[in-house]
Amino acid sequence: MWLKPEEVLLKNALKLWLMERSNEYFVLQRRRGYGEEGGGGLTGANREEITKHWDWLEQNIMKTLSVFDSNEDITNFVQGKIRGLIAEEGKDSFAKEDDPEKFREALLKFEKSFGLPEQEKLVTYYSCSYWKGRVPCQGWLYLSTNFLSFYSFLLGSEIKLIISWDAISKLEKTSTVILTESIHVCSQGEDHYFSMFLHINETYLLMEQLANYAIKRLFDKETFDNDPVLDDPLQITKRGLEYRAHSEQFKAFFRLPKEETLKEVHECFLWVPFSHFSTHGKMCISENYICFASQDGNLCSVIIPLREVLAVDKTDDSNRSVIISIKGKTAFRFNEVKDFEQLVAKLRLKCRAASTQCDVSTELKEKMKEQSWNILFSECGRGVSMFRTKKTRDLVVRGIPETLRGELWMLFSGAVNDMATNPGYYAEVVEQSLGTCNLATEEIERDLRRSLPEHPAFQSDTGISALRRVLTAYAYRNPKIGYCQAMNILTSVLLLYAKEEEAFWLLVAVCERMLPDYFNRRIIGALVDQAVFEELIRDHLPQLTEHMTDMTFFSSVSLSWFLTLFISVLPIESAVNVVDCFFYDGIKAILQLGLAILDYNLDKLLTCKDDAEAVTALNRFFDNVINKDSPLPSNVQQGSNIDEKSSHTKVDITDLIKESNEKYGSIRYEDIHSMRCRNRLYVIQTLEETTKQNVLRVVSQDVKMNLQELDELYVIFKKELFISCYWYLSCPGLKHHDPSLSYLEQYQIDCQQFRVLYHLLSPWAHSANKDSLALWTFRLLDENSDCLINFKEFSSAIDIMYNGSFTEKLKLLFKMHIPPAYTEVMSKTSSKGDELSTEELLYFSQLQVSKHTDEKETESGRNTPEKGKGKIDIQAYLSQWQDELLKKEENIKDLPRMNQSQFIQFSKTLYNLFHEDPEEESLYQAIAVVTNLLLRMEEVGRKLHSPTSSAKGFSGTACDSGSREGNAYSNMEKGSSSPREEHQWSFAFEQILASLLNEPALVRFFERPLDLKARLENVKSSQLRSRTKV
Repeated sequence: MWLKPEEVLLKNALKLWLMERSNEYFVLQRRRGYGEEGGGGLTGANREEITKHWDWLEQNIMKTLSVFDSNEDITNFVQGKIRGLIAEEGKDSFAKEDDPEKFREALLKFEKSFGLPEQEKLVTYYSCSYWKGRVPCQGWLYLSTNFLSFYSFLLGSEIKLIISWDAISKLEKTSTVILTESIHVCSQGEDHYFSMFLHINETYLLMEQLANYAIKRLFDKETFDNDPVLDDPLQITKRGLEYRAHSEQFKAFFRLPKEETLKEVHECFLWVPFSHFSTHGKMCISENYICFASQDGNLCSVIIPLREVLAVDKTDDSNRSVIISIKGKTAFRFNEVKDFEQLVAKLRLKCRAASTQCDVSTELKEKMKEQSWNILFSECGRGVSMFRTKKTRDLVVRGIPETLRGELWMLFSGAVNDMATNPGYYAEVVEQSLGTCNLATEEIERDLRRSLPEHPAFQSDTGISALRRVLTAYAYRNPKIGYCQAMNILTSVLLLYAKEEEAFWLLVAVCERMLPDYFNRRIIGALVDQAVFEELIRDHLPQLTEHMTDMTFFSSVSLSWFLTLFISVLPIESAVNVVDCFFYDGIKAILQLGLAILDYNLDKLLTCKDDAEAVTALNRFFDNVINKDSPLPSNVQQGSNIDEKSSHTKVDITDLIKESNEKYGSIRYEDIHSMRCRNRLYVIQTLEETTKQNVLRVVSQDVKMNLQELDELYVIFKKELFISCYWYLSCPGLKHHDPSLSYLEQYQIDCQQFRVLYHLLSPWAHSANKDSLALWTFRLLDENSDCLINFKEFSSAIDIMYNGSFTEKLKLLFKMHIPPAYTEVMSKTSSKGDELSTEELLYFSQLQVSKHTDEKETESGRNTPEKGKGKIDIQAYLSQWQDELLKKEENIKDLPRMNQSQFIQFSKTLYNLFHEDPEEESLYQAIAVVTNLLLRMEEVGRKLHSPTSSAKGFSGTACDSGSREGNAYSNMEKGSSSPREEHQWSFAFEQILASLLNEPALVRFFERPLDLKARLENVKSSQLRSRTKV
């Protein structure tokens, strides 16, 4: 335990205390008269704890203190750090209370310090130091659902830091000369370092989880639609994150279906009959499985499906044993189980029996291998519940016999559990998918004949039909993946050794569990594992890293290795051995083999002068990989045609796999998982940066903003989309995020999000009717009426407001006040005035307004493809793209005329825009002159058409627009039945433009230069705060 630091007079202390240890800053003393077991002292109650804390001080604090200039600064820093550790240490005990006072106190500090919306949920907090330059600042690190925040107030200096998880591109643990262990966070090009954590590993894992959840929720939600934690950020808790991490690790280790969750863990001993000893480990229980892993994970592991269990018994002896009997006359004895009686009762309630049978034939060609496996089966059991030992791995490395390959692939991949829990599912999916026609089925048909065309199995309609059914059924099951190239090659190999239904479930296991995110549209999983592969190359083959200046070479070369499990580069008889190891060891086997291949070719690669030469060397190597034990006929073996007299050395695949295990078998699953999490942040942020650059490149051609302003505007646009999804259950904005669409269409905002941005960015946002202006601008930009606009449309409006000419700005305002943009707006709540609620805003944004006849005819010929709905019409997209290329600048003569009601509102808007302007009085006079002039022109025109008519009505409208607005609007609605009246009471854009140009005050107002850069800087700092007001 840590104690509050107090000043002690050394002169008196020396009489009562004996020196144990000392250094430049700290003294460790033992009270005089106490022996070795005595406690007390400065930091604890027993010698072991005191020594542990003293070592922590020396390792974490000593080097840091050297950066301070005065003893007073050192004393203040140490006291602050120790107080933080005391609070940190006491946090665990408070966490057990129903209403922890300490956490409430931390929550209040968090809310007060950062001013985030009250929906932001604090997950946990830690005492640590933040390095500002070379000086550590002691404070508190707060981890919430959407932000990493730090606050420090020390020596009169305040430090406040807020970083959103989705902005983090690098998160790692580092160690330097000054910092023994620290956490490095890189966000938007800035590096931040946090150190002196009491439990740095726990903190880092929690930060890693929160960062990855934020990334998944915002960037990659298509894969995680059914995840309640990702759907509702308010469910994220520290305990929940820890539980979830353990559950994910449990499923990954035992290859269980993704629906399984870890329910209980019991430490115990399992009796291993063939070794005649009990091994210590943990029994893990989920909804449908009982699993055991020894303390050393490689020593022994067992999976027992509850459907296989016949009986659960307990013994009366002192061993506290639980005996589980399964089919096949096998029993498992677990000893020293805590609360074993309650466990037996629970398991008896859970158990359900099902029948499974294995039909094993023999083949003379592989008799030795089969005998080895049969001996293993007799010793370790057979089926899902067999013991998996080191001997199992050794036999897998040698290659699984042809007759057992399908069975063992199903077993090791966990696909056997999927098929057992979903009987009849495949037949139903095949029947439902028959006759479907979409982009996926077209691609499948195109690739069917390219799948192992040299193999006899796929030279007939039987094999092709089976391949078609499996791929089509999977595309129907998982439309978000559908079909991806490389799936056909993998499925072809699966069908060679497994039945059709088994091949389907193996494909499910590979795509959804063993290689997550590999086969979606952005192949994020493959890119992440390539980054992991590069990291392993740097660690294990540093000389190759030094020689290759560009590490992207390894990514381009290895992509097919990961996507096809080496099937596309190795002869089929050798590739199946790699697949054996993959189903047993997962991605670890592919990474190990990749390292072994580079290591084997190291000398050749070091002499290569460019990438092309290196690729040639690797391809030549793959051509010379053989499998001397393969039972396949010579006409099927792809490696059988290799010239025996070739100067290139033949490499046996079994030897290569053995070497990969011997050299790189020390790579742990935990390390791979950690590297995957770390690199996922970087990969997704890189993809997002690519999207941004492509969008900016396209949009920059159509606007006058410079690239820096456009870049900042894009960041604000996307940030608003994400902020609106931080605290809301449905995350409506992300429903429209589809990475398969063009770069411009990937992120789109609705009317509510546009209103927030309009208020922040528009120079006209001070207007009293700003909500109406935002609505009309949105409707104007939403040309396809899907109630969404993309960044190109958004930036075009902002560009006109800031950089447009007088005519362009006036044309924008004119078009906002005529259909289809204009619609009559009236708030249901009179107390709010012109302010619209979110429901009203969304209602008006979806309201359809009839257009002029000529506009309808123009748009009737357009074939605009629907975004993200059903099959993509490529021809429609090409046609739309061609129309955009040929589109000329809109002629002002083509604009429709503005009727009386619309002109009244147009005049009101101009009056509102001039409010509080330095030239307000002259602007009001100018607009009055223009209005009067236009009315006189209309009066003359009306007299020419109808001499008996009078202008009194409309003149009254100009004077009292409020009292006549309703009548004018009703006249507009009747426009289609009385075209002559509509003609009488309308204005052309040229008339309004010509009239306004005669007033210098109006021209100065609209041509006044506006500072967009300063506005963007202000919005960047206030965007998050503005959400608390919405």
